[in-house]
Order: sequence, then structure tokens, then C-alpha cells
Amino acid sequence: MHGFNSIGQLNDALTNQRYLMDEGLATVVYLAIRLGKPLLLEGEPGVGKTELAKALASAQGVPLIRLQCYEGIDVHQALYDWDYPRQLLQLRAGGNTPLYSEEFLLRRPLLEALAQPNAVLLIDELDRADDEFEAFLLEFLSDFQVTIPEVGVVRAQQPPIVIITSNRTRDLHEALKRRCLYHWIDHPDLQREVAIARARLPHVGQSLVDQICSFVQDLRWLDLYRSPGVGETLDWVQAFHELGHHQLDARTASSTLGTLLKERDDLERIRAGDLDGAVARSMQRAQEFRQQNYYR
Repeated sequence: MHGFNSIGQLNDALTNQRYLMDEGLATVVYLAIRLGKPLLLEGEPGVGKTELAKALASAQGVPLIRLQCYEGIDVHQALYDWDYPRQLLQLRAGGNTPLYSEEFLLRRPLLEALAQPNAVLLIDELDRADDEFEAFLLEFLSDFQVTIPEVGVVRAQQPPIVIITSNRTRDLHEALKRRCLYHWIDHPDLQREVAIARARLPHVGQSLVDQICSFVQDLRWLDLYRSPGVGETLDWVQAFHELGHHQLDARTASSTLGTLLKERDDLERIRAGDLDGAVARSMQRAQEFRQQNYYR
């Protein structure tokens, strides 16, 4: 059975998976589990929406079932389909097994989530799907059961924990939002991003982590086409480490910016600016951060 006895227990379990939450996120995740409600997470790409589902499944030792949404996804791709080649072979061989039976049923993520006694179902980037699929999902989330005409009703003995993510490329329908608990995930502040980087990359020196996180924090104040997420921060820290650098410097920053920024205009803008000054400010901010003893 799903569940944690307290918000603190949930927070500790996810911290052990190196996923660090603030109080607001920990509370809404706990309530979603206890109330049996889907949790809709929105935010910029790279803030940790998908990683939450992965950490939650790992913390409980249950399967993570992921449905990656995309434009044009339909019910058969998300729910079930039939193994037509095997059915055809069965028909030609004159076998006795009914063609429309469990043996030939191909479970897609949604049906697999109903069949699992315990699972975390991640419906990732729902905003990429179209209105028709979102409407179908409303019915699925209401009762956690589906009707397969040839088989009958399939319902979950234990409804999965459902995490739905959206990058806000379009607005989701109010009807879906009413069925969910909701939380907006922002980019982490400096203290939390440093803590995340140290938890995920314990082999990297503290000074480098502090400096790079400070630099990324300043970048996010700029009007970039796409602000770097936590995943890009971790990649950039790892890039410096793999190159044998223990401090942030402008030359290496310029040559490795493609690890952090993924748009040409953003790269050109940063490289054309005062990169030396930005690095110097980040190093100063990192030094002040250490002096304030925010970390353990």
C-alpha cells in the first residue's frame, strides 16, 4: 500500500534518493498520496518534475510506469493494443486460443498501471498531447478503470500514485486541473541548488559547485530563450570536473557553455558579453555564500 506516515518521513525518503524538496512541494506530494489524487506539476523544463516521479518510485521500491506524451498520441498508444501478427499466426494455425484474449493483449503504460498492485504512473509533458487525449484521460483518472470491448472492464485494485507534468506549452483544461492537486515548481534558489549539486556530485569539490551554481543563478535573471535547468547545472559542474578544473574561469566557461545553454542566440549573447566580469561576480557570490555557512 502506498503511503508515508508524515511529511517528514516522505522528505527523508526522497532525500535518500538525492531529491531535495522544499516544504511546499513535500506537503502537496504527501497530500496527493494520502488523498489518492493525481498531482499536476507545472514549471519550466529542468526544474525536477520528472525526477520527482522517479525518486518517489525508487523510495518506495515500486515500478515507475512512464507515459511520454506527444502530439498525436492516441488511446491505443497509451492504453492497449492487440498483437495482430501473433493473432494472424494463431488464425492460420487453427489454434483454440481466442484471438481477443489476455494472451494477445499488449499493455501500454496506462493499462499496465492498472494491472500493477503498486506503482507510480508518470504522465509526462501532457501539454504536448491534444485535447482529445486529454479528454480521454479525464475518464481514466476519475475511476482508474477502462473498458476493453473484447475483454471487459479492467480496474485497478490499488490505484497508482499519478504524477502529471506540464511545461505550459499550452493550457490544460480546467476539468483536468479540478481532478488533481497542483504545484508550480520554480528553479531552486542558490542554497537549494548547491545542496542538490553536492548530493548528486559528491566527488566534485565544494568550491567549484558553489561558483557554478552562483553563475547559473545569475544567468536565470537574464531574458534567455531557455533558462538552464538543474540538470544542465549538474552537467556543467561535471564538465568542469572531467576537464580537471577546480575553479570557474571564463575561458573554460566559454568553451563549455553548450553544456549549459541549448540555444544559439543564448550562447552568442553570453559569449559576447562580459564573461570575465560575470565569472568574477559569481566567484565573489560563492565566497559570500560559504562565509554565511548555509551548507552543512
